[in-house]
Amino acid sequence: MWTATDGVRLHVVVSQGQSHNPQKRRLEEELAEQAARLPGVAVAVVPHLYDLAYDGPVFRQLRAVTGPLAVFAWMYERATRWILDRNGVRGQEGLTELKNQEDPDDELDDEEWGDEPDRSTEDEKPRVIHDRPPPARPIYCFDLRLRDEPAAFVAELERIIGQLPPASYAVASQDSSESPHTSPSAAMPLLSWLEGTPRADQLERYLQPAEQPTPGLVQRLEEAAQRRWYPVIDYSRCTNCMECIDFCLFGVYGVDRAQTILVEQPDNCRKGCPACSRVCPENAIIFPQHKTPAIAGAPASVGGLKIDLSKLFGGDPLQLAVQERDEQLLLAGRQAVGMSVGIPKRQANKTAQPADELDKLIDQLDTLEL
Repeated sequence: MWTATDGVRLHVVVSQGQSHNPQKRRLEEELAEQAARLPGVAVAVVPHLYDLAYDGPVFRQLRAVTGPLAVFAWMYERATRWILDRNGVRGQEGLTELKNQEDPDDELDDEEWGDEPDRSTEDEKPRVIHDRPPPARPIYCFDLRLRDEPAAFVAELERIIGQLPPASYAVASQDSSESPHTSPSAAMPLLSWLEGTPRADQLERYLQPAEQPTPGLVQRLEEAAQRRWYPVIDYSRCTNCMECIDFCLFGVYGVDRAQTILVEQPDNCRKGCPACSRVCPENAIIFPQHKTPAIAGAPASVGGLKIDLSKLFGGDPLQLAVQERDEQLLLAGRQAVGMSVGIPKRQANKTAQPADELDKLIDQLDTLEL
């Protein structure tokens, strides 16, 4: 059981790529082996996180880890973080010092993204995350595309480990065969000793020393998985405006008992369609496998900075979204709806305001019929 070892200060997850590219496999294996040699580190190699089921064996084990977690995947860090979150693996965003090597072919330039925002002046919009703060433990997410060799990743893990407290966080496991010293649930049968005699197997488990991490050991958490396509919501940006649920006509979105938007039926999503991401006014919807960085989870501009969606998405985002949705409706044997259904009316509730000088100037130009 990967979560059963005591004395683990950092659990490391290496999420394999969807392809079997030999260079990617080499990086995954070398990173896992080198990370496992670090003191106090437990390493697991898992299939691609995006393809795994909430109730599958991998996420069940990941949810059992309550301490610091470092996750390496072939995705933007923001995408990885919110895939984990939607599957119940939650924590504070762990800050890393491993910077992206700028690639003009993959990243948007400064003019498109704008200047780096001042976090201290972030806008006061109500975000969903304000109502569902994550646990205090840190989760460090890494994009494996940042480097071709494991050395920089391992060095960053060493830096992180150096900042963690000496004592391991408590690890809650449901494996009844482990020592009660490492699992509160396993210790419960000991209460029955007050009124009787412990069974032999109870006594043996209680007296045996806790299992220690084996240097260089890499656990492999297996799960049958097929490639999937569905949206992931970044709740640190989402304002619960519901424009996505109004726009999507395939039953992907729903609300929970607190009336908070969620991806209720992920596998209802039409493969390759990112239309709802384009209509989201906060760039809060991520499709991790999309080729456009802004949709795939590249760092989102915040801090009150106005996002130019036409530059982020390569054209008028609303027109593109309507076109993509109509294409999917036709492929599903349904009628195209164009602009007639679910189009955001963001100006509908705006109160009338006195015209400013620019408005007056435009009105004057209109009267000239230039």
